[in-house]
Amino acid sequence: MLLQCLAVISLGVAGVGVVVPGLPTTEFVLLAAWAAARSSPRLHGWIVRHRLFGPLLAHWQAGRLPRRAKWAATATMGLAATVAALTVPHRVGVALLAACMAGVLVWLWRRPEP
Repeated sequence: MLLQCLAVISLGVAGVGVVVPGLPTTEFVLLAAWAAARSSPRLHGWIVRHRLFGPLLAHWQAGRLPRRAKWAATATMGLAATVAALTVPHRVGVALLAACMAGVLVWLWRRPEP
């Protein structure tokens, strides 16, 4: 029951992330699919067949990420780093945050594309 709630909430946040800049979509879709696979085969099947979320999961499972997703992640992380640099007074924390994001982006851009 808890995993099913997590799946539904994550899917809702992912849906909001589609239209709200800065809110990640991919991570919440992956979390929703994981939780649904362990709690509700019906919900998992719906997510996998969904016209918006299904292709993202298919690419992820195949180990490939579309260039559009890579650019969206790059823009979102750039925006988040900029906001952090302008609002967070702890420069070391901002530098660590930016370094982590840079590492993720290097990994992300090295993934094959469909």
